[in-house]
Amino acid sequence: MSSEHDPTGHGGEQRWIGAALRDFPWVHLGLGLFGNTLFVIGSVMFFWSSTKTLAIWLFVFGSLGMLLGSAGELLVRIEKRRRDDD
Repeated sequence: MSSEHDPTGHGGEQRWIGAALRDFPWVHLGLGLFGNTLFVIGSVMFFWSSTKTLAIWLFVFGSLGMLLGSAGELLVRIEKRRRDDD
């Protein structure tokens, strides 16, 4: 069933999300780059015992940024493949 005839009314929302994912690929790249940067800084900070707590948090937030960037890129590729199949 096409989204134009979706009785739940969620078709417009799905198109908006797909368009946002497709139109702003730099957001995913930026999140990934931000995550990688925090990850590296946090990793280096593990060398000093006085910065280990901050290093842990940078490591965690860096990992989260990398995960969000990768998940966004995956959704873009899925959306692109779905559009190519239509």
